[in-house]
Amino acid sequence: MLVHIIADYGFGDLAFAEVVQRIKLHLPDAQAILTPVPAFATLAAGFCIAQLGLNQAPPGTIIYHNVAPREDDEQARSGNAGERLAFARLPTGVRVIGVNAGYAFSFVRDLAVELRWAAVAASGSQFRSRDLFPEAAGAIALGQPDALGEEIPPSDIPDVPSNCIAYIDGYGNLKTTIKHEDEDTKTHQSDTVGVQIGESKHKATKSDGSFAVETGQLAFAPGSSGWTNAQAEQIRWMEVFLRGGNAWESFNRPAIGTHINIS
Repeated sequence: MLVHIIADYGFGDLAFAEVVQRIKLHLPDAQAILTPVPAFATLAAGFCIAQLGLNQAPPGTIIYHNVAPREDDEQARSGNAGERLAFARLPTGVRVIGVNAGYAFSFVRDLAVELRWAAVAASGSQFRSRDLFPEAAGAIALGQPDALGEEIPPSDIPDVPSNCIAYIDGYGNLKTTIKHEDEDTKTHQSDTVGVQIGESKHKATKSDGSFAVETGQLAFAPGSSGWTNAQAEQIRWMEVFLRGGNAWESFNRPAIGTHINIS
C-alpha cells in the first residue's frame, strides 16, 4: 500500500521516522514516501495533495498529511488541541487523511466524492500525527466501522487563493495558483511580462514550455503540475522559473502564499 506522507517536519527530521514507524504499526504493508513542505505551509500541502491524489495512482493509495499551525483558535489551548482530522475520497480512488488546516483540502474540496471528519480526538498530544492520528488512519484504511464521522460542509474549507506561490520545487521553480487557462484569456502587448513577487520585480518571457527560453532567462509558462477538474477539463498551473538558475533566489526567497502580480 503506497502511503504519501506530506508534512512540515523538516528535511530528514526525526518526526518523519517516528510517524512512518507508527503508521506501519497500524498498516504493516505501508510503503511510505515522504514529501516535506515549509513550516505551516498548508497551501503547499494542499497543492501536493491534489497533484498526487488527482492523478493516476496505484490502487489503495493513501495520502496522510499533517501541517497544523493550530490557527483555528487564537486562544490558549488545553490538551494541545488543534485542527480536526478529516478524510476525503477522490475520484481516482486515492484516500486523503489529515488535519483540515488552512488550505490543505482546498484544491480537492470540489472534486472529492466523499468528505468527512475522522472519528478521533483533536487533542491529547503535542505530536498528534504520531500519537493519535496513525491509528485513526489505519482504521479508515481498513474500513473499520465508526472510523468516520459526519460530513464536512464545503464552507468549512476555504477557496484556493488566486495568484499566489503554491509550491517551490528543488530547482527553485515557483508553482503558482494561476491557471494556464485563465492566463490564456489575458492579452499582453508582447511576449514579455512583468512579474512582481513581494518587493522584487523582473521581466519574464511568457512561453508555452519550460525550454522555450534561453539559459539565464526568466520564464512564465505552464508547468508540469495539474489534473482534471469536475468538468473533465485538464487544469495546468503556471510556473515562474529561471532556466539554468533559481527563480526563488532571484525573487529574494518569497514564502509560500506570497502574491504574484503579472503585468
